[in-house]
Amino acid sequence: MLQYLEIGQIVNTFGIKGELKINPFTDDINRFDELKSIFVVKNKELIPYEIETVRYHKNMVILKLKGINSMNEAEKLKGLYIKIDRKYAKKLPKGTYFIADLIGLEVYDENSNLLGSIDDIYNTGANDIYVVKNNLGKQILLPGIPQVIKKVDLENKKIVVHLLNGLI
Repeated sequence: MLQYLEIGQIVNTFGIKGELKINPFTDDINRFDELKSIFVVKNKELIPYEIETVRYHKNMVILKLKGINSMNEAEKLKGLYIKIDRKYAKKLPKGTYFIADLIGLEVYDENSNLLGSIDDIYNTGANDIYVVKNNLGKQILLPGIPQVIKKVDLENKKIVVHLLNGLI
């Protein structure tokens, strides 16, 4: 499992005092209130920053980081992703997983046939969609619902699914 979890992307500056507008990648946007620091990923390097203030604006997070005091300094971080150490992640309810832990898992049907591996997961509002890609590049889109996702085994890096009629 990854030690650092991606929690958002810096999409713009906010104001003239160095604040950053963050597109959050979390279901609970208010979880930013609990963070004391983050890492900004720049050139595959994790750069630590202490958080000075957190506020919210139109479903976006506005962060003020220590040492970033002008719009010009903030502009240099635009487009970069932010991460936190896994030890500061919220505990998930049973049966839910971090997307980062699911990406790359092999997907099998109930007859142990390999369908491919998880290439991406996105949310439609109603449920998640698991993008399964095989070694030929063919994609299968599976809804993340209990009728389809039968077993997630992080330890053995595999998912067992039930293919409803019409999914393939």
